Amino acid sequence: MQRATVLALEDGSTFWGEAFGDAVSVGAEVVFNTAMTGYQEVATDASYRGQIVVFTYPLIGNYGTFARAAESRRPWAEAIVVRELNEPTRGGVASFHEYLRSYGVPGLAGIDTRALVRRLRSKGTMRGYLLQVRPEEAGAVAAAQEAIAKARAVPRLADRPVVAEVSGALRQQDGRSGGPRIALLDTGVKEQQLRLLSAYGATVRLFPAAAKASEILGWRPDGILLSNGPGDPASLDAAVQTTRLLLDASTTRGNGHPLPIFGICLGHQLLARAIGATTSRLPFGHHGANHPVQDVRTGRVAITSQNHEFQVDEKSLAAESGFYVSHRNLNDGSVEGLAHKTLPIRTLQFHPEAAPGPEDNQSAFADFIALCRSGA
Repeated sequence: MQRATVLALEDGSTFWGEAFGDAVSVGAEVVFNTAMTGYQEVATDASYRGQIVVFTYPLIGNYGTFARAAESRRPWAEAIVVRELNEPTRGGVASFHEYLRSYGVPGLAGIDTRALVRRLRSKGTMRGYLLQVRPEEAGAVAAAQEAIAKARAVPRLADRPVVAEVSGALRQQDGRSGGPRIALLDTGVKEQQLRLLSAYGATVRLFPAAAKASEILGWRPDGILLSNGPGDPASLDAAVQTTRLLLDASTTRGNGHPLPIFGICLGHQLLARAIGATTSRLPFGHHGANHPVQDVRTGRVAITSQNHEFQVDEKSLAAESGFYVSHRNLNDGSVEGLAHKTLPIRTLQFHPEAAPGPEDNQSAFADFIALCRSGA
């Protein structure tokens, strides 16, 4: 790490440090993540497309990177910011620096991440620009001013087609003979969701985000999973319309059994908008592996993995929709899950698959598979 780099925020603040990863400059929204482990899982979570991730935990990189820890085909975070970048403590593994560089992702180390995060908490998520600076310009006023100007010109998340950037091609993951058939609308799915569905013998067909409801239903699935993903749900009208048609099909399936639907994170928000609810932006989002969420039906509290900038507005949830709030965030009271009173339709705002984070909530997949089997 010999290159000087400056991170500028749109409010005019700048943070100088040492570069790692690839030697490129990028602009994106700046968010912070409070997880203590799982930096590779975070970097490869497609929900971070269009965002620069700042880790609050100060020591990053000490155990290297591994193929099994990747949650997607590549890192999707635009850049990574850390207090201290460490080399792996054991041999034979690629460093985080090498891993990011191989995919063209830049990083910034050696800054006061506490000061940066306090600014984001007090002012909310801001646009930023990570500018690579030539050694002779390090600390130069001109470079800082250039980075600030570029930060203020970064497109808003809602104005960038991030879901189209991360959604994969049509593909199928075969399960055991007789296992349920799960149609997955891929708006940025994490691999851990596929691993858990496979553990229950499910055959999963992943449909790209632009797929039509008729294509999805034409495969005759036993259940539908609406995956996580990046961006503002209010800008995804086509995906909302597809979700609305899938919901309509759930109640009119020819065999008399409603089609089970499970929405995770962005999928939760898309379903909420499909039933007429609204969504809004949180001040600085929820990003971490340590957020307490209560199941309001049982009173049980679980620690959850989270990664989202937007929330479902509870007051916009119409009583006649048949949906009610099933889970609530205990930090700020925001909606963390919806359930239908009579239909096998559930959503969760947090990530029940974890990766990274606690595995307290992976039973949600077992519950979903059970609904799919009962309605076959």
